[in-house]
Amino acid sequence: MSNTLLRILSLAIALFATPSAFAQSDPNQKTTPAELVDALNGVFGKQTDNRAVHAKGIVLEGKFTPSADAASLSKAPHLQSTAVPVTVRFSDFAGVPTIPDTDPNASPRGMAVKFHLPDGSDANLVMHSYNGFPTATADEFRQLLIALAASGPDAPKPTALDKFFETHPIAKTFLTAEKPAPVSYGTLPYFAVNSFKFTNAKGDETLVRYRVQPEAGDEYLTKEQLAAAGPNYLAEEIGKRVGDGPVRFKLLVQEAEKGDKIDDPSIAWPDSRKTVELGVIEIHKDNPDSDAAQRALLFLENVVPAGIAPADPMVTARSEAYAVSFARRHATAAQ
Repeated sequence: MSNTLLRILSLAIALFATPSAFAQSDPNQKTTPAELVDALNGVFGKQTDNRAVHAKGIVLEGKFTPSADAASLSKAPHLQSTAVPVTVRFSDFAGVPTIPDTDPNASPRGMAVKFHLPDGSDANLVMHSYNGFPTATADEFRQLLIALAASGPDAPKPTALDKFFETHPIAKTFLTAEKPAPVSYGTLPYFAVNSFKFTNAKGDETLVRYRVQPEAGDEYLTKEQLAAAGPNYLAEEIGKRVGDGPVRFKLLVQEAEKGDKIDDPSIAWPDSRKTVELGVIEIHKDNPDSDAAQRALLFLENVVPAGIAPADPMVTARSEAYAVSFARRHATAAQ
């Protein structure tokens, strides 16, 4: 195991061993990070060499160039005047590394970005292609996963999932809403459904949620195109697309207004909210050893530079679960 990977693994272990080390946690949360990963494994199967969720993916490289307006919102180093390198991972939703890209359970798709900062540290951003999350808290999310695992085709009716949906209509909408298959990872909008607090050099604070918009526009497959697509068409397509020229996304934030839910990712903010463009993510090459690269990558949303802070406890809950999943699969690989 490389020294770099050992350092990352040590960080992951430290993270879930001390849950409040990096950012705020929900004092009322009962679910541990390990229990959350166990619940994911209950739905998708236990992973020994891959992520517990968003297991199938591809890694690419590029740069982020901040806009002239970014520094007015945050003093974070990558939001000033200088471009920084980025590593981007696109993924399918399920915790199944062999899931066909054409499977409905492969949506929503994921986009994670690691900004490589001038001092050698990183800032991370994790998004998916649906504006919202199925539950408000980590405890509810674990309950949903347990209900899913108990509601197979032979389960008595009403199933545990049916009962969960009765009291959690947003979760039902999330799981049953049509999510059309994209032409490309590069033709989807992505949303970081958790809230963050930006602080600029003057000390002014703004509550925001990230989103990205593809420069190519939103494009989806027809039913006929989907039927003809291969099981790995998204990785193949994005590799070809990047080979033909840079793939660009606008990185934006929505600004919260009075009454908006800050600590509830299941409630999307209205599209009427003011948005500010932070800059452009430009992907210009694929990673020739993507499988090895994605196994070594860990995207922790709550490890953030000065000028950015989580404003939603779910940020910490998700990051701690990612760390547990990372530590488990690398501990297995080291044996």
